[in-house]
Amino acid sequence: MDPFLDSDAPLKPTGAVAAIITVGRGGYLLQHRDPKPEIFFPDHWSFFGGEAEAGENHEQTVQRELQEEIGLRVTPEQLRFFTEFNFDIGFAGGPVIARAFYEVDIPEAALADLRLAEGQGMAVFTGRDALSTLRLAPYDSFAMWMHCYQHRFRY
Repeated sequence: MDPFLDSDAPLKPTGAVAAIITVGRGGYLLQHRDPKPEIFFPDHWSFFGGEAEAGENHEQTVQRELQEEIGLRVTPEQLRFFTEFNFDIGFAGGPVIARAFYEVDIPEAALADLRLAEGQGMAVFTGRDALSTLRLAPYDSFAMWMHCYQHRFRY
């Protein structure tokens, strides 16, 4: 059974914040999500992050999520807003929700201190390898493509 395609588990989308963690020159640290049918995009690769707790702003949310999920402490100065996607869940009676993406650069040496507390794995991939070989959560896939190929955007 594929927990993504074969499940009828109810889902309730909420807004969230994700960290585009870059490592060295061209690496992206990604999380392999658990194969739980009650979460969005089970058994997919994704950026680290999650939904805000009461009273948190986006920066506080990404700081807390990185600390909880991999033991990474980042300061507000290390976070750079990248983009935000809005999703209209009106077809299911839901609201418009947002997924915000922040960039965080870490040195390769910092990987040795990280400890995975959520998900079934983490690894560093080049953007091209991740986009061409991994089963990525769709919104994270698009954000990664935009991040990797931002030099192509012209306005």
